[in-house]
Amino acid sequence: MSDRYFVQSPVVSDRVVLVGPEAHHLLHVMRARPGTCITLFDGSGWQFDALVEQIGRNGVELTIGGRQQVDREAPIAVTLGVALPKGDRQKWLVEKVVELGIARLVPLETERGVAQPRASAVERLRRGVIEASKQCGRNRLMEIAEPKTWPAFLAENATAECRLVAHPGQSTPPPPTSAPRAAVAIGPEGGFTDEEIAASVAQGWQTVDLGPRVLRVETAAVALAARLIG
Repeated sequence: MSDRYFVQSPVVSDRVVLVGPEAHHLLHVMRARPGTCITLFDGSGWQFDALVEQIGRNGVELTIGGRQQVDREAPIAVTLGVALPKGDRQKWLVEKVVELGIARLVPLETERGVAQPRASAVERLRRGVIEASKQCGRNRLMEIAEPKTWPAFLAENATAECRLVAHPGQSTPPPPTSAPRAAVAIGPEGGFTDEEIAASVAQGWQTVDLGPRVLRVETAAVALAARLIG
């Protein structure tokens, strides 16, 4: 199991108190005791060697030893807009795109969406980002943005150098790109409506096809992300 733990507050001194679910996992799952060595990260890109000093009711007191800036981010900053699938498929989707190196995920509100992104669901996804980052070694957290309507998503990513919309039935596969930023969009199970596709094309987005088979939302998201990031 991973010995990496996420600390919510930036690590700016040589002492840290680990609280909440991370402290619970360290104490009650990993059975840590004073003297146990772990690795902390705070989402800033740094990771820290830490030693358990004291266990209290309100958390675990740690002493910071070494600190390293370890960059495991993808060479291209990808924003993924996706109409979320239902249930546990959301968790799987987040886990895999964190592993691939996606920088930002935006839940989309679309005409045919089946799982409208509520605040409680967004918070669960953010916790999933932490768990996946602990496992895969990322020291920066993928951002889970607030849900966006389709027009708002198109507008806020208008300056991305590469903008792709997955749309079955097209003849164009995802192109290779060396752009520093990309925005990609995956629609719901029923796909984007003709009007949604027309709106994206009118604003300079390119529609792309992911192959002859029908892919689920989460599979399409992973396939497109992997092709871009490599």
